[in-house]
Amino acid sequence: MAAKVNVGLLVTLEGEVATFKIQGTPTIQRLSIIEKQLQASVQNVQAKSIVWDLSELESMDSALALLIAKDIQNAKNSDKEVVLSAMKSDVEKMLTMAQEHAHFDSSFIPEKEGFFHAVGVDSADRVTKFLDFLSFFGQLSVIFFGSFFHLRHIRWKEMTFEIYESGIKALPIVALTMFLIGIVVAYQSAAQLKLYGANIFIVDMLGISILRELAPMLAAIIVAGRSGSSYAAQIGVMKITEELDAMRTMGFDPYAFLVLPRMLALVIMMPILIFFADIAGIIGGMLIAKVELGLTTTIFMERFVEVVSVKHFWIGLLKGPFFAMLIATIGIYRGLQVKNDTQSIGFNTTKAVVESIFAVIICDAFFSIIFTNLGY
Repeated sequence: MAAKVNVGLLVTLEGEVATFKIQGTPTIQRLSIIEKQLQASVQNVQAKSIVWDLSELESMDSALALLIAKDIQNAKNSDKEVVLSAMKSDVEKMLTMAQEHAHFDSSFIPEKEGFFHAVGVDSADRVTKFLDFLSFFGQLSVIFFGSFFHLRHIRWKEMTFEIYESGIKALPIVALTMFLIGIVVAYQSAAQLKLYGANIFIVDMLGISILRELAPMLAAIIVAGRSGSSYAAQIGVMKITEELDAMRTMGFDPYAFLVLPRMLALVIMMPILIFFADIAGIIGGMLIAKVELGLTTTIFMERFVEVVSVKHFWIGLLKGPFFAMLIATIGIYRGLQVKNDTQSIGFNTTKAVVESIFAVIICDAFFSIIFTNLGY
């Protein structure tokens, strides 16, 4: 007989029978010691039969029960006989529960999902999210158009503030950007037009492209990066700080108090921003036309009035409210998707900008197809 006494665990070897006996009262601190001793004993003691003597235990917690159940499972997997002896009823109940409900099969490898399964799951998830967004967009549209029949419910002070923040403050950057775009487009075009002596046609190209496409598109992209991200971050912070829940508890509708003023402000200001973007872009193109092609301001403006139809101006302005609704809706929707952590704010703010720009481009493509087919 050979015996080795350890703190908390007694290991006895008689022939090919190893006996493990828990001594004292096991605590969470002692449990790690018992686990290390048990692992060392399993490696050093070669036995065909294992006996667990739990006679000194008055009770057993789930941690010790799982440790013993795991060792019993490993021994059975190694074709060793396991015998449990001298257990009190409470100890036996806990150990039985651990053996029935715990799984220790470390060799289990989860089945890999196939390519088509992964594509299907991802597609279903995207469709679900898209339907959720459509539901949100529909609810927001009902509130938006319903506000025109209940003007007294509109928070005019808040809307005026948002007009200043989202629109008036954006005028300088929108105008500067379009002025530079007008310069770049005119400069690149002038080099080619001079080769064919078609200097005057720079007016046609600039007038139609800026009024119809470039000004609305770039103004919307700037607003998406500036105001769309702001909406997502503001609403997201309100959700984290539970301000939205507090408003609902007090009987206030967050859509009417927070969402509607922002959307109305952006719908009002987007056509104005496009108008100033048109002016800045044309001025930039006019400057290059005079410097590179020798077209005076008078000649440029006479040709502009003659060949550029006013319909291009109105088509550009008409896109503004639609772009504004998309940007505001996506920004606010992403703000409401924020979880209770700061990382989620950054993630959804980024998604708001990217998705807003993508939606604006898709919407502009639809407008181009529709107006072209209608002959405008």
